[in-house]
Amino acid sequence: GANRVLSERRSEQRRLLTVIGTTAVMDSDLLKLNQLKFRKKRLRFGRSRIHEWGLFAMEPIAADEMVIEYVGQNIRQMVADNREKRYAQQGIGSSYLFRVDHDTIIDATKCGNLARFINHCCTPNCYAKVITIESQKKIVIYSKQPIAVNEEITYDYKFPLEENKIPCLCGTENCRGTLN
Repeated sequence: GANRVLSERRSEQRRLLTVIGTTAVMDSDLLKLNQLKFRKKRLRFGRSRIHEWGLFAMEPIAADEMVIEYVGQNIRQMVADNREKRYAQQGIGSSYLFRVDHDTIIDATKCGNLARFINHCCTPNCYAKVITIESQKKIVIYSKQPIAVNEEITYDYKFPLEENKIPCLCGTENCRGTLN
């Protein structure tokens, strides 16, 4: 039953793309996001060699595919600063604050999805991209290269340079040694 419904939806989407037929539309972020929501990648979180928990592919992922949207609560910088302090006071070791732009941050610390478990790597297999859908900015993780089953999903956090260095634990040959 469910597989037949998914197959029919995929067929309908292919028919729609054939009718539309323009490369510009097929490459649009809206279409890609719809494809991501329509056909979610099979992912799991588990113990990581990099840092505590990580996110892993449960199916092969081709290069340049949407992997997962980073979901959380959209907040302003002032709220993010207050939450970061409060999380530290509460003993929450990790906060999952992802900057969208100058004014907006996504906080996935308490209400996020599996994307928050993606670890930093200096030579990552994915990258994050901000896309705008119906005037709302979203963060989507894309694959940079083919990703094998059970391979950990990683991206470069691109933290700003600061005096207080955060050690990098990725262990790759080209590791910079710090996240910032």
